[in-house]
Amino acid sequence: MSNAKSAQVIQAVKDMIIAGELRPGDKLPNEDVFAAQLGLSRNSMREAVRALSAMQILVSRQGDGTYVSSLEPHEMLESLSFAVDIAGVDSVLQFLEVRRVLETQAAMTAAAIRTQDDLDELHDIHAASVETAGGEGNMALDIAFHAKIAALAGNQVLSSLLKTVSSPTVRARIWRGRSEDASSATRLREHALILEAIERQDPQGAMVESYNHLMGVERWIRANRAEISGRATRDDVASG
Repeated sequence: MSNAKSAQVIQAVKDMIIAGELRPGDKLPNEDVFAAQLGLSRNSMREAVRALSAMQILVSRQGDGTYVSSLEPHEMLESLSFAVDIAGVDSVLQFLEVRRVLETQAAMTAAAIRTQDDLDELHDIHAASVETAGGEGNMALDIAFHAKIAALAGNQVLSSLLKTVSSPTVRARIWRGRSEDASSATRLREHALILEAIERQDPQGAMVESYNHLMGVERWIRANRAEISGRATRDDVASG
């Protein structure tokens, strides 16, 4: 089976989605019929469907057929999450750099458009973080704080990308917390500064405080590559 032929099927499905001939939830023609329409073998069609399913573009339902997925960003980005989760230290740093670019922008937007309800929710998350400082639930609250800021930006693609690229950095943040007694206090202080900038609706201030906060994690990773490479395990990687 030729990879070029599978690529042809993938491109054909993509073109049909772009043209509106296939929409989210639509059922694809029978494999044999679709392959014949494209002038390709059934094997090429089957391999292409597997690839598109792995990319969350298509969904195969046993005994029912193959459908176009919802095409929601968070679903299609799931295929990237596997690569993110197994990233080595150098890749983690690259993902962190991407996260820094995205999250500083999200913080700016959040500060500009936040509502009082949004602010109250951020205050509640931060207050809970202070109460559980050093506890097992603290990392989940840390993730929730950043996720809320991303959600405030009002861009689902941005929020989904941030969730995906943030997951490998959790591993390093866990090790940092174990290695530095002051890590939790530093994180909470930096969160408070971000929160204050969002509260006073200061986009530039929110960007600067977010940048400084993320650079602290990045600097620690660069300074402790050997420890992270040698001691971190798959169990240390969390989603978020």
